[in-house]
Amino acid sequence: MTNPGMIERARRLLDAAGLVAGQRAATDKQAKEVILSKRSSVSRQSNPQAIWMETEAIVTDCRHELVRKSFSSLRIPANPSNVIVSFTYYAHARLYYDNFMSPEAKAKGETFSVYYNALYPRQNALTPLRLEKRRELRVASVLSFLLVSLLLLAMAAWISLS
Repeated sequence: MTNPGMIERARRLLDAAGLVAGQRAATDKQAKEVILSKRSSVSRQSNPQAIWMETEAIVTDCRHELVRKSFSSLRIPANPSNVIVSFTYYAHARLYYDNFMSPEAKAKGETFSVYYNALYPRQNALTPLRLEKRRELRVASVLSFLLVSLLLLAMAAWISLS
């Protein structure tokens, strides 16, 4: 009932279809590897450098931080020389809120300049390079400590040899 030629022809067709499917799978796998390598190279890059932009901030509130020593005591300012200044600023079509400690009181509605990170607008500072300077200072202090330590070890070794 079965024709041997027909079976052989069906086997060849299936083998050819399997070969084509295998080639497609290989090209798909290569494409996926290229995409994944691009993603990993993007994730391997360090955090981009912050771009600080200036905008106007408006004082919304200026108050002393009150502390209560016990339930029956009155509230007193934690540090009478410092006040908490709350402010808002507008960046990238959104309004952001924040506050900072100030030695001088500011009037409600007063405006002042504030810098915000263009890549992450919620991050703000009163000076544009506040965070980068701290990081550079830490690196410089660690390197100077290592250099002084090496010099002291070299001097101790030199003294012990002579």
